[in-house]
Amino acid sequence: MNILEQIAAQTRERIEAEKRQTPTEELIRQIKATEQKKSKQSFYEALKKPGMSYICEVKKASPSKGLIASDFPYLDIAREYEAAGASAISCLTEPFRFLGKDAYLQEIAAQVEIPVLRKDFTVDEYMIYQARLLGASAVLLICAILDDAQLRAYRELAESLGMDALVEAHDEIEACRAAVSGARIIGVNNRDLKTFQVDVTNSVRLRSLIPEEAAYVSESGIRTAQDIRVLRENRVDAVLIGETLMRSPKKREALEELNGGMIL
Repeated sequence: MNILEQIAAQTRERIEAEKRQTPTEELIRQIKATEQKKSKQSFYEALKKPGMSYICEVKKASPSKGLIASDFPYLDIAREYEAAGASAISCLTEPFRFLGKDAYLQEIAAQVEIPVLRKDFTVDEYMIYQARLLGASAVLLICAILDDAQLRAYRELAESLGMDALVEAHDEIEACRAAVSGARIIGVNNRDLKTFQVDVTNSVRLRSLIPEEAAYVSESGIRTAQDIRVLRENRVDAVLIGETLMRSPKKREALEELNGGMIL
């Protein structure tokens, strides 16, 4: 069992426990009773605007890098990203390998005006209802841990709840599956989640398989303005950047540097 499969299995166990505590029907009841705060922009709209869009990640740790931020003022980090011109925020909620919490997402979504992605290993529709209650604008659907029926059903459920779905692929087969599933936002992870090896050119290699009307996102391993320039030249709409920004004490300056010295 590779790392991704281990995380997915652990997530299934975690969600089954959470279901016993709060059944799906109760989540649906709470959603119906809660008036949704109208986002200024959808996640899709934020990524499809002219120029490169930046999804900036709030992440305490990862399986490949271990602890990234021992000091973790997550609200301050999110506000700094927004002030720096980020198009959207990605917030980790997976608790075991990434040390994420649902509370991080809930508090960040309530404090910023830009869309927030729930970054977790969605393996059950229950997690999509959770994301809606927590205030997320989008959920992550990973092709490698979902079958075709799940990809379509989970995306449609997210959209019915007023959210978008970022459908993540890593190779040619998964990119085609994402496109066929009807995804409006398709991300290519430059990190192989089975081996954790990184190759930024993966996003360039798979570009031709992604429909032009979809928002195309490059994820992982993006560290320099040169990386951004190459991705922009290959019609990438957005980049998701985590560790590079999390390790930078001055996030506005780091974003401007990635953007070729230009203010976002």
